[in-house]
Amino acid sequence: MNGQALFPNYARADLVFERGEGCWLITTDGRRFLDFSAGIAVNSLGHAHPHLVDALKAQAEKLWHVSNAVRIEGQERLAERLCERTFADRVMFTNSGAEAMEVAIKTARRFHYDNGAPDRYRLITFEGAFHGRTLATIAAGGQPKYLEGFGPPVEGFDQVPFDDPDAVKAAIGPETAGILIEPIQGEGGIRPVDWARLRHLRALCDEHGLLLVLDEIQTGVGRTGRLFSHEWAGIEPDLMAIAKGIGGGFPFGACLARADVAACMVPGTHGTTFGGNPLAMAVGNAVLDIVLQDGFLDEVGRKGLALKQKAAGLVDSHPQVFETVRGEGLMLGLKCRPPAADVVAAAREEGLLGMGAGDNVMRLLPPLIVSEDEIDEAIDRVDRAASRIEHRLENPGAHPS
Repeated sequence: MNGQALFPNYARADLVFERGEGCWLITTDGRRFLDFSAGIAVNSLGHAHPHLVDALKAQAEKLWHVSNAVRIEGQERLAERLCERTFADRVMFTNSGAEAMEVAIKTARRFHYDNGAPDRYRLITFEGAFHGRTLATIAAGGQPKYLEGFGPPVEGFDQVPFDDPDAVKAAIGPETAGILIEPIQGEGGIRPVDWARLRHLRALCDEHGLLLVLDEIQTGVGRTGRLFSHEWAGIEPDLMAIAKGIGGGFPFGACLARADVAACMVPGTHGTTFGGNPLAMAVGNAVLDIVLQDGFLDEVGRKGLALKQKAAGLVDSHPQVFETVRGEGLMLGLKCRPPAADVVAAAREEGLLGMGAGDNVMRLLPPLIVSEDEIDEAIDRVDRAASRIEHRLENPGAHPS
């Protein structure tokens, strides 16, 4: 096997992993890698977490799929638990984050349609955003590299600069339905939105009768030390898309909404064949069992602060390689001076898996269960990777060490 039968749309590293143990991945030839990418912030509880494995195995022996033509007990339980801990009154389950965003976009449009304003269908979005890979979500993100070659972008999105409150206000018009934003841009380079700005956006929405739509696909389910990162700002959205960490590695997402907003999505307005299937719901409930334990999120915040402080030390000791560190909790980014892809590759040579991102950033997204010793180990490996990069910068003709 060499992958030649696959679409060529991924630039894959030449690694094949056979199994995982907590924060570690083991290749087919026995090499161990410390996983600080977590499947792009997906493996929130690491690899092969026993509680998740038990939940999936128990459900797999009973029922896999029945469709949303009938009630699904696991859905009802997971939705109730999410609503108890958030602003939401209603939840719709999907197969992915992009699909959760599609639900949010359609719901925002349909809400205004049902309330006598069918022309209000446009969403204000932000430069550097990433909301998924469907035609609607790449249009919402607005990045040319994702839009090129796929025909005219889906209509209905007005993009403004990332940090320009006046531009947001100027973009509001009679067709505006809402504002869509990530509390921290993930793919955009771990760019946090100031909490005061989120409060300002909430106030703007209230003033103009708009819906505040949050994309917490990467920031949610404990990643920043709160169950959802908008909690740091002390606000509540009207709609929110989640995915990644809620499944702990099993693929599913969800759109959360206030009851009056969700009321517009009557039978026939939207649907999904596999969304909310019993297997996914069993795993999602198991993830919440762990994440909602007393003290768990406090520990994420404490470990995130320790990781950030130690990453700041890397910036100080390797000024040729790193410019700054930013982010919240266990969602951090090191802004690089050489190409971030080179730094990620050098870290991989040292047995650490990180992720690149926009704005020339290397992301550090460890499982939420990461230990202090593993944080120290990760910092040591990035330190060695940075030394590799410095050696190459100082000796451009030398063989890589």
